[in-house]
Amino acid sequence: MLIRRAVLIDGTATDIRVDGQIADVAPGLAAAPGEAEFDASGGTVLPGLTDHHLHLRAAAAALHSVRVGPEHVRDKAELARVLAAAAPGDDGWIRGIGYHDSAAGPLDRDALDGVAPTTPVRIQHRSGVQWTLNTPALIRVGLAEHPTGILRSSDAGWALPPSEPALAEFSAQLCRYGVTGVTDATPDLGAGDITYLQQQMRQTVRCLAPGKRILHDDELDLEALVRWIRHSHSVGVPVALHCVTAAQLVVGLEAFRAAGRHPLDRLEHAAVVPDALLADLAASGLPVVTQPNFVAERGDQYLVDVPEAEHHELWRVATLLRAGVRVGLSTDAPFGDADPWAAMRAAVHRRTPSGAVLGADEKISPASALALFTGNRPGHAGRVEVGAPGDLCIMTTPPGETLAELDAATVAATVIGGEVVYERSAPAANADRSRAH
Repeated sequence: MLIRRAVLIDGTATDIRVDGQIADVAPGLAAAPGEAEFDASGGTVLPGLTDHHLHLRAAAAALHSVRVGPEHVRDKAELARVLAAAAPGDDGWIRGIGYHDSAAGPLDRDALDGVAPTTPVRIQHRSGVQWTLNTPALIRVGLAEHPTGILRSSDAGWALPPSEPALAEFSAQLCRYGVTGVTDATPDLGAGDITYLQQQMRQTVRCLAPGKRILHDDELDLEALVRWIRHSHSVGVPVALHCVTAAQLVVGLEAFRAAGRHPLDRLEHAAVVPDALLADLAASGLPVVTQPNFVAERGDQYLVDVPEAEHHELWRVATLLRAGVRVGLSTDAPFGDADPWAAMRAAVHRRTPSGAVLGADEKISPASALALFTGNRPGHAGRVEVGAPGDLCIMTTPPGETLAELDAATVAATVIGGEVVYERSAPAANADRSRAH
């Protein structure tokens, strides 16, 4: 395919020939016989976006789940109304997502029975690692006598009923955002699970499993973690550690120091990075994949829950980059909004939902935010150049406007492997902009 009248992010006007890879980048390229053409009309052409950490099955399931976070539910009566209005899925369950105690207080099986007594209900905490089930749901999973109904994803002896997530629908949504590659961060996926995800998604899918481990503050065992990392490395598997607290980061860094490194090891989230750990983090050489979108989505709650003296430690980006840490950005969908452009804006502006600025020193430029959402690996930005993957995001706006707006609404088309997989509806007068010759 030949993309005409493209403008690169640095302002260079050019044409681009692309198939599985970018074959040519130069002005005035001549179309080959029968070659498809796309008129970018002076819009910016970017490397396809990569979401470096999300959860595909959960994000697809969330498209048809009930949102019960504090932005949607404010007390138990409202939670009861939301759940009563929800239609059970094909499996007979109601699935709630995004819960936090600030919505309607702490949940256990009794509290959930009080607002939803008859239909099996499972409510996922917004951390993504904890579920609360009501009594009908506990009966379904064989845990009728469980005292609290509060279960961690890592707990043994239970499993949610299998369901067929709307992966194709979620993939189409990502195409509208210009996302051409994703890294699934779900732990414990088998080879069959990974193959299935890769078959269902238009995007290139990479997976952290089997080398992903979620750390919990009450289960931090340094010696066991070191043994697991060493074993993973011995069979050629890189390791990704989920670190959201300072204690988890301390243990994670020490475990890597003791166990040694694989070139593709990484740290997920680093939601809290105290000043005292910056030097150790930089010295480790580990890339960090983080989610500043949570400042925009949950920042007001952080202002309440986190001591003011620690606000600057939350979801750091600029400080990490200045320290020489390789950084990749992601949305952590469905625990965060899947729109990478919203996450970029959050990294630039650091505004909470109420408009307060949280961590002003962690702001980065729009160009940096965009670059951190590209490339096959965190800290290795994608480029529009010969030999690069044939995955592109074509914008309706020139570079200055693209960077000023960072808006998914300005994505004109998404190209994966040299094929247009999404094209924004155009006025009738421009309906022939993409055509075959």
